[in-house]
Amino acid sequence: MNGDMLDPDAARERLAAWRERAEQVAANTQAMSERINEVKVSASDPQGLAEVTVDSTGSLVDLRLTDEIKRKAPAVVAQAVMTALGSARNQAADRSQEIVTDTLGADSAAGREIAQRLGDRLRSGPAPEPAAPERRPRDDDEDYDVTSDFRS
Repeated sequence: MNGDMLDPDAARERLAAWRERAEQVAANTQAMSERINEVKVSASDPQGLAEVTVDSTGSLVDLRLTDEIKRKAPAVVAQAVMTALGSARNQAADRSQEIVTDTLGADSAAGREIAQRLGDRLRSGPAPEPAAPERRPRDDDEDYDVTSDFRS
């Protein structure tokens, strides 16, 4: 057994050091949150039809369309907006992840988890396929099948 375990002064020092580290993590996390909340990113589509601005959550906060849209089919304009939106959201994810690394450090497990979640939430990509309903095997003793596909 370590003699420091029973030494009240050593225990106080360990607790004070732990408290200081916890307070620093809390301050860093608060600073990270404030910086991320200030993120706003603008992006345009390659044709220059649309420019969008998103906030730190990836929500659209501004949309600007050029006069060129008058000569384009609505589907082309819609795709331009979606392309610009995806680009802006990806850039917001990159910027947010940089902020996490800057404030919490690249070696922080919590920082890596936060950065991953921000990226997953913000990055554009194909919509996930809906999960197939889970089926359980039918028990031969049952008089009915409770895994019916009937939905009301």
